[in-house]
Amino acid sequence: MSTVAEKLQRKSQRQAPTKQVRLKLVYIDFWSAVKLSFLIAVCGAILTIVAFFFAWVVLNTIGVIAEVDSIFAEITGGDALDLNAALGLGPVMFFAVVAGLLNLLGGTAIGAIAALLYNLSVRLTGGLLVGFTNN
Repeated sequence: MSTVAEKLQRKSQRQAPTKQVRLKLVYIDFWSAVKLSFLIAVCGAILTIVAFFFAWVVLNTIGVIAEVDSIFAEITGGDALDLNAALGLGPVMFFAVVAGLLNLLGGTAIGAIAALLYNLSVRLTGGLLVGFTNN
């Protein structure tokens, strides 16, 4: 007489047949697309701010900003704008936050527009045919 463990072992050794399914993507929910594109844009905005901060830290530590300021002062005779003040951490991070917010708004709008355009184009094309398998 066979035990339950032996039956399960024989069952697990058999390979399941591959099943293929073909589905059509005929609709993208607008609000789901907007929420997803917003979350992706938030990640992009955070990455932009962090990248600006690290770039400023590296350039300031190496002394590139001070060197550019001295070259700029030589060219203009020293009466022009102080680049050390203009390229300080405060103004650079303010610009990074503004760029991140613009990225956030633009990325969310592009995601919404892409969902609308896809939903409109499905009426002409019938949708996107996608195949799936259980492997």
